[in-house]
Amino acid sequence: MLNIILFGPPGSGKGTQSIKLIEEYGLKHLSTGDLLRSEISNKTPLGLEAKTLIDKGLLVPDEVVIGMISTALEANPQAKGFLFDGFPRTKEQAIALDKLLKLKQTEIEVVLALEVGEEELVKRLLNRGLTSGRTDDTNEAIIRDRITEYRKKTSVVADYYQQFDKVVKIKGEGTEDEIFAALKKEITKRLHG
Repeated sequence: MLNIILFGPPGSGKGTQSIKLIEEYGLKHLSTGDLLRSEISNKTPLGLEAKTLIDKGLLVPDEVVIGMISTALEANPQAKGFLFDGFPRTKEQAIALDKLLKLKQTEIEVVLALEVGEEELVKRLLNRGLTSGRTDDTNEAIIRDRITEYRKKTSVVADYYQQFDKVVKIKGEGTEDEIFAALKKEITKRLHG
């Protein structure tokens, strides 16, 4: 089973590359945001608990998120692997994910981190803001805050996986195909290593 964590700051092309990786390797996309919305709309016990917290302006605790991921793993026994998007966001979540995957007799194969310079990210997001309708893509100060926040949070998770030699930094500048080829090269190394 091929389990990948894909990191990338806002504007790095992570969404585009996720779609390509899912198609190429037959992976199941696991976005915690999507899982949360699905659990809430299906009114599952986890979804109802999450909705109560969100309605109060609180963060959903790690146990609930891990529970949703566990449910998603069990619901997809035929999956060739999973692409984790937006998770884990903390060292504690990374440890919990590793424990869960170990119970399922699998593990994270590689953490792919798309790296793009801040000026390029700002340029991309401002351009995206012209057509996306997302107000957070039109204000340069907000964009820079999002990039800083992303770097603070994910560096902790990357440091955790670095101790297991699982983090690979990929240059996220160039054409979509060039970036995709670099991602595939690193995955192939892990699969046939």
